[in-house]
Amino acid sequence: MLLRVRRLFKSAGRNVLRLYYACRDPQTPRIVKFAALLLAAYLISPIDLVPEALPVIGVLDDITLASFVIPALLRLLPEQARAQADRASDAFLRRLAFWR
Repeated sequence: MLLRVRRLFKSAGRNVLRLYYACRDPQTPRIVKFAALLLAAYLISPIDLVPEALPVIGVLDDITLASFVIPALLRLLPEQARAQADRASDAFLRRLAFWR
């Protein structure tokens, strides 16, 4: 069980890093960059659809939204931008000892 949760967090972290490097690439469409900015603003914003004061449900809506939107944004990337973001994120993650 914990191994599956660990793999899930690794995958999510890798996708967030890929999206970050893709947004820095000039080949990435502006709509993808804007959607990533809106997602980041929603996730750090104190104003939510479901308030964070609710113990589990408040965080669960943020996690659910991010888990659907980030892969969708990565699919909208051009192939060259996606490949370059993959290489950059893999190079960054190779430097981290705890990620292996």
